Amino acid sequence: MFTDWQLMVAARYTRAGAGDQLTSFTAAISGAGLVLGVTILTIVLSVMNGFDRELRERVLGVMPHGVVYLAGGVSDAASLGVLLAHIKSHPEVLAAAPIREGSGLIVAAGQLHGVSIVGIDPDQERGVSILDDFYISGAFEDLGGFRVAVGSRIAAALGLRVGDRVTWVSPDVRISLAGPLPVTRRLTVSGIFRSGSDADQTQIYVAITDLQKLQKGSGVEGFRILTRDLFQAPQVLQDLVLSSEQRLFGSSWLRRHGNLHDAIAMQKRTMFLMLMLLVAVAAFNVVSNLVMVVKEKAGDIAILRTMGAPAMSIRRIFVLHGLLVGSVGILVGLMVGVLLSLVIGDLVAAVDRSLGLGLMDEYFIQYLPVDIRIGDLLLIGSVSFAICLVATLYPASRAAASHPVEALQYEA
Repeated sequence: MFTDWQLMVAARYTRAGAGDQLTSFTAAISGAGLVLGVTILTIVLSVMNGFDRELRERVLGVMPHGVVYLAGGVSDAASLGVLLAHIKSHPEVLAAAPIREGSGLIVAAGQLHGVSIVGIDPDQERGVSILDDFYISGAFEDLGGFRVAVGSRIAAALGLRVGDRVTWVSPDVRISLAGPLPVTRRLTVSGIFRSGSDADQTQIYVAITDLQKLQKGSGVEGFRILTRDLFQAPQVLQDLVLSSEQRLFGSSWLRRHGNLHDAIAMQKRTMFLMLMLLVAVAAFNVVSNLVMVVKEKAGDIAILRTMGAPAMSIRRIFVLHGLLVGSVGILVGLMVGVLLSLVIGDLVAAVDRSLGLGLMDEYFIQYLPVDIRIGDLLLIGSVSFAICLVATLYPASRAAASHPVEALQYEA
C-alpha cells in the first residue's frame, strides 16, 4: 500500500529540521500524551487482573469453592458418611473434606479479638485447600491437642508467636451455681499463616475433633468441596442438594465472595473505557500536530503534486506520519507501563510500611497484586493504534485536497 518514497517522506517529517522545531515539539508533546495514557491504562488493567487472579488462586485456595451442610447442624457419624459418599459421587467434585464452624473471641495479653473458628482435618484439608502453603511459622500437621493456627494480622494485633497461649471464649454458656458462665478453653498457638486476604484477620483453625469438644454439640458441620470449575460450584451444590435424600443446604464462593468478583470484572471494563478516552484525547493531539505539519509543508506538498504525485499518495504520507508518531508513543507507553507494573506492588508496600498508612487494611486482598497479560497489552495497543489512525484521516485529507498553485504563489 505504501511505497518506499512515501515512507521516507513521512519519516523525514518526524525529524526536526532547521525551521520546524515548533512542529517537532508538538509532535513530541502528542507522543508524550500517548505514552502517559497507554502507561496508565496498562498499569490499571494489570492491577485489576492481579485482583482477579488473587481472588481465584489465593483467596479461593484458602476459602472453599463450596460447603455442603446437613440441615440442623451437627449430626451423627453415619449421616456424615452418607453425605460424604453422596458428595464424592458427583462427577464435578474433585475432593471433599470435613469442616465444622463457629465464632467467638480469643484473649491474649488482656486484649480481645473476634474470630471465626474453623475445625478441619489436616490430612483431608490438603485436598481442598492450599492453606498449608501460606504458613509463615509452625506447620499444618501441628493442629490437634487444642493447638490453633491463627492469621498473621491476628498474631500481630495480639502479639502472638508460636508456643504462646491464648484463651478461647465461646458464645455458648454453661449453667453453674453462680449462674451462666462463658465456656472458655486455653489453646496453644501452633502456627501462623499469611494468605494476604481477609482470612488473616478473621479466622483461626483447629482440629475438627478439638472443635467438637469446645462446642459440645453446637455449631455447624458439613464438608468443604473442591470443584473442577469454580464457576460451576453453584450448579454443583444445587445438584447435590436436590438429588440427596437428606436435608441439605449449601453455600458457594459466589454467594460469599461473588460480589467482589463481579465488582472486579465491572471495574476492569469501566476503567478500560474511561482510560481509553484519555488515550483518545492524547491521540487526537496528533490531529493538531498534523494540521501544523500540513500547513508548514504546503510548499513540499505543492512540489510533489506538480511532480505528478497523486492526491492519494499525499494522503498516505501524512497518515504514515501520524501513525509513526502514534506507534512510537504506544510502544513506549506499553514498555513503561509493563516496567512500572512490575515494581508498583513493592513500591506501594514500601511506602505503606515506611509511613504506616495502612492503605490496604480495609480491603479483602490486603496488598497490591499485578498480573500482566499479553492479551490486554495487544488490546491496548490495537485500540490505541486504531484511534491514532482515525485521528490522522482529517489532516491527511486536507493535505491531499490542497491546490499546488495556491501553495507555490506564497513560496519565496
